[in-house]
Amino acid sequence: MKEFAYSRATGVEEAVSLLAGGSEARFLGGGTNLVDLMKSGVEAPDLLVDVRGLPLGGVEVTADGGLVIGATTTNSDLAVHPEVRRRFPALSQAVLAGASGQLRNVATVGGNLLQRTRCGYFADTSRPCNKRVPGSGCPAIEGEHHNHAILGWSDHCVATNPSDMGVALAAFDAVVSYETVDGPGELPLAEFYPAVGDTPHVETALPAGALITAVTLPAAPVAARSRYRKVRERASYAFATGSLAAALDVRDGVVHEVRIAFGAVASRPWRARAAELSLTGAPATAESFAAAADAELAAAKPLAHNGYKIPLLRNLVVSVLTELAEEAAR
Repeated sequence: MKEFAYSRATGVEEAVSLLAGGSEARFLGGGTNLVDLMKSGVEAPDLLVDVRGLPLGGVEVTADGGLVIGATTTNSDLAVHPEVRRRFPALSQAVLAGASGQLRNVATVGGNLLQRTRCGYFADTSRPCNKRVPGSGCPAIEGEHHNHAILGWSDHCVATNPSDMGVALAAFDAVVSYETVDGPGELPLAEFYPAVGDTPHVETALPAGALITAVTLPAAPVAARSRYRKVRERASYAFATGSLAAALDVRDGVVHEVRIAFGAVASRPWRARAAELSLTGAPATAESFAAAADAELAAAKPLAHNGYKIPLLRNLVVSVLTELAEEAAR
């Protein structure tokens, strides 16, 4: 591992000032992704700015019934918070599905949003990777890609975003707040992760040196009946091969409101807006749920070895929405 300096920030202003001083500086939260990448040589910062001691933790209920989640809140604290479990149960379920208990105890909300892909070519510094070395190529397209993207990818990158938490946040229109040396700012999660295009190494729309300070979930009554379902290759801690965050409001047998987001299918959490549009006003039946999934997945472009994700996601949509509709009818 490359030698690096370490500084423990005592305030937000100090933290962003420290990072502004060097292009190879990084913020350190739980370090559950960053430190691994430093060990493998993918990341080589010359300065780590520890932000765990900043007063950016906790969960607060807003006046309209939404939530503000501090960036240094641990995943464990987020998952068990009573207001998260009551107002956004899919978020709690996603966090609990996302890692082992040991990792959740130290991983932070802000860090979760910034974690990098688990593509094997990205993690192997002996291989080319456009995310790691722009212009070097994407060997996953012709190589090992059974768990790579089927939506939104480009000829420059087919890696997927690994976050479970991000999928639930995408379903409920989360907004990311940040601080820079020039002042505060906000980014809707829908704009937080840019499309891959020909710049897959640009992984977020955050300004240079920005520190995530909070994530806001607007009030969403539909989220009270929501669920996160994750499919993985083993029952223990593993990244998703496909996942779904969904919420459903059914009135008189008709879908009044629905939220759907997919995970492990694109470079970012994938909000299934075509599926939502198809379902709104439709009967709350398995046939409608399947048609909505097909409307979203019509844009999928599977590679040679990951086409299984299309029926997997279709089945997830039908299964989870059917469960939510049956609960609403009780």
